[in-house]
Amino acid sequence: MILKRCTYFLILALLVITSCKTKKAAGNSTVRGMSVNKIIKNHYANDFDKETLVAKLRVKYRGKSNLPSVTASLRLRKDNTIWVSLSKLGFPIGKALITKNKVSYYEKINKTYFEGDFGLLSNWLGTDLDFEKVQNLLLGQAILNLKDEKYQATQKENAFDLMPKKENALFGILFSISGLHFKVNKQEIQQEGKTLTIGYKDYEKIDGEMFPKKVLITALDGKYTTTVDVDYRSVQFNKSVSFPFTIPNGYKEIVLK
Repeated sequence: MILKRCTYFLILALLVITSCKTKKAAGNSTVRGMSVNKIIKNHYANDFDKETLVAKLRVKYRGKSNLPSVTASLRLRKDNTIWVSLSKLGFPIGKALITKNKVSYYEKINKTYFEGDFGLLSNWLGTDLDFEKVQNLLLGQAILNLKDEKYQATQKENAFDLMPKKENALFGILFSISGLHFKVNKQEIQQEGKTLTIGYKDYEKIDGEMFPKKVLITALDGKYTTTVDVDYRSVQFNKSVSFPFTIPNGYKEIVLK
């Protein structure tokens, strides 16, 4: 039970914040005059272009048990560090620090901490994660590199659905790209009986940056459905940021087996 609750805190912290490796050129098929190459090019042309992000959020978790919603402070230095502080009713309950090679967190209820790689969250979501994928998840960018695969596209209203040209029985991918601002509306990855779906709603323009106000994450493992709702309450860019993080003395380390 303690490990399950600690895993919940880590999942909240990381989600407030996820193929083939052979390099391939994107396909050249067209959708109403716009090629897949152009769709992908526009997506990356609209990548997050600020140095830092400071945000306040509300996070709600529903799974095997429905746990209370929490508030969170998020700080991000692009391509470098993600920091999250969780609180409930104004009382701090945990922190997480994510860098390129390491995930660290602690939670105050059971006085436990974890330091390690992205393995725990990767297993829970059913797809391999690293720093870049977690960052892209937060910012409305594709968590997989769209230039690594050949895609075909169909247009649905104001969006383009991209799917790999070559089907894979063990690995399924879908990206829905907005035709208005070319950020991700939805991305879905299916692997080994698990499905991860990330939806983005209510994009708004903040200081010249299109940014999602809501992120809905759904993980299916064939037996259970887990959802995490992330609502951005306030967002600021290019502010000075620090990442205070010290594991308190006397906390018990969580060792994953």
